[in-house]
Amino acid sequence: MRPTSALLFCIALALPTLACGQSADPRTGLLDAMKAELDRNARALKVDDYDPPYFVSYRVTERDQAGVEARFGAIVQDSRDKERVAAVDVRVGDYTFDSSPEPDDILFMEPATFRPPHEAPVDNDPAALRTTLWLLTDGAYKDALSTYLRKKARKVTEVQKDEQVDSFSKEQPITDVEAPLSPAFDRPVWAAMARRLSARFKAMPELLEGAVRISADHDRVFLVSTEGTRMVRESVIYSISFDAVTRAPDGLLLDQGRTLYGRSFAELPDEAALAEMIDQSMADLRALRAAPVADPFNGPAILEPEATGVFFHETVGHRLEGERQNDENEGQTFKGQMGQAILPDFITVRDDPTRVTFDGVSLNGHYRHDDQGVASQDTVLVDRGVLRSFLTSRTPIEGTKRSNGHGRAQGIRRPMARMGNLFIEGHAPVSRAKLKEMLIAEVKAQGKPYGLIIRDITGGSTNTSNYGYQAFKGTPRMVYRVDAETGEETLVRGVEMVGTPLTAVSKIMATSTEVGVFNGYCGAESGYVPVSAVAPAALFREIELQRTQREKEKPPVLPPPWAKPGAR
Repeated sequence: MRPTSALLFCIALALPTLACGQSADPRTGLLDAMKAELDRNARALKVDDYDPPYFVSYRVTERDQAGVEARFGAIVQDSRDKERVAAVDVRVGDYTFDSSPEPDDILFMEPATFRPPHEAPVDNDPAALRTTLWLLTDGAYKDALSTYLRKKARKVTEVQKDEQVDSFSKEQPITDVEAPLSPAFDRPVWAAMARRLSARFKAMPELLEGAVRISADHDRVFLVSTEGTRMVRESVIYSISFDAVTRAPDGLLLDQGRTLYGRSFAELPDEAALAEMIDQSMADLRALRAAPVADPFNGPAILEPEATGVFFHETVGHRLEGERQNDENEGQTFKGQMGQAILPDFITVRDDPTRVTFDGVSLNGHYRHDDQGVASQDTVLVDRGVLRSFLTSRTPIEGTKRSNGHGRAQGIRRPMARMGNLFIEGHAPVSRAKLKEMLIAEVKAQGKPYGLIIRDITGGSTNTSNYGYQAFKGTPRMVYRVDAETGEETLVRGVEMVGTPLTAVSKIMATSTEVGVFNGYCGAESGYVPVSAVAPAALFREIELQRTQREKEKPPVLPPPWAKPGAR
């Protein structure tokens, strides 16, 4: 996932139901107000002899969030927040050449003494909403005019590309008002559960943190445009997460935890199952405290399914996002390679936001229409190793003039092509037992004393720009050395996975029949968006691990006040 990346970079309640007893849908009034202000501006907005807008769209994003968090048995946060923000897209020119800003244009934005706020009223007040949109539209139009004129002047002095790419794609307008959702924010029940679960962490006096959070995000996106689009998109994501942190005797900070997502609270594990997970996380931390620090390593390794999903998200997925192919500040790793092999011939990669679930697990990256009102599409990116397409928004790229429904954004950010549900498919899968046999055979062939199994990974990050190294980094939490002679697995700690994308993906030898789901949130230029990765375990001929930054801070001098006498 990007800069944070991200990955993946990254919530759960009762099953959303249709609101009852309502004679009118208040969302319709908000859409009507947006459309009325849109029509007024599209009809009359013009400065002197300059061009009027050829396209205007309004996007209002509403988030209703509730959550509770407990630490060592006591509630530390109980919140309920609701907000709306408005984003306005005003374009001057035409579809072939318009005012959409290029990276350098941001540096030349004219300073303004007043910038209207993007916060929109949470009251269902049409007049107040129109006032917000009026001011934002005025500022966006003036900025668009300035950018458009600057881009036209640049054409006089700069060498133009061989293939001129349009500024904006023409897409069919849609009308899609999804059924309203009314999630049940049962905070008293959540609080009681969070207290009980987090209190279990008191069984380990060495912990510095033992927290449980239960929350839900109800998101609504309203979209209207001068092309005729009229959309309301609804989603609810529930989550339960727990985190445990301790410090090893040598000062290395260690953590364990999980975040579990669902479209309904019923999808999430029950309290008994969660209690088992928390107890296992403490057992893992005790084992990690006693485990040896791993040496830097370069050799064969197996990545478990979730780790494989994170790996492909970072190394391949971000580099197939369309806008990166237009940006001269990007490394453009796969530009110009359409129809060429970029992965082993037994691997296919696709992104399919239309998929709601996989093997009974809800996928975070599902949506029907993206943030530009384009229907999501199942897009084959790499077919048996050969590059076939890129993820695209309404910003065309060389060889691709249309969007495949991947224009996504958080809040007021400008949409760009982003992953939704990334699927990694192996066409010659083997069993997990066979995969380990292949690992040991490759370790022996390379004359290494051991190989690795990476069982858990917290997330990752990647750099795609051309002013830095084309590299990625993953943060594994449970890494095992596999002895070349006996196959015995030994837990180690203190390493992170690093490498260069093209080298790393070329080292994949085989994938497993077992497939897993990684759900999370990914951060990039257009903000944080929910994503999923569905992937098998993968055997790599070569993976590079480096030691993490060493810390020398001592653990607390005294045990926690709730520890039993004599505990250390």
